Amino acid sequence: MSDKLLTVEFVTPEKRVWSGKATMVSARTLEGDLGILPDHSPLLGVLVDGKVSIKSEDGTAVEFNVSGGFLSVANNRVSVLGESASQ
Repeated sequence: MSDKLLTVEFVTPEKRVWSGKATMVSARTLEGDLGILPDHSPLLGVLVDGKVSIKSEDGTAVEFNVSGGFLSVANNRVSVLGESASQ
């Protein structure tokens, strides 16, 4: 397994929801469910209402309900821009 981590920024128009290092991010897009690990291919996806799950570098998992938005992946950076989110 790679020792690399993802740098994750999850924001909404109102606040920063989560920021830090993670081993995995999963989300639901128009194209289907995504699981993002380090060295994932670049992509841009449209989020649908559902859950975004982040497994942080210490092994804990946090889950958020998100209402629409976008997800971008490039160079081990994941940006989640949600219309709204709650835990």
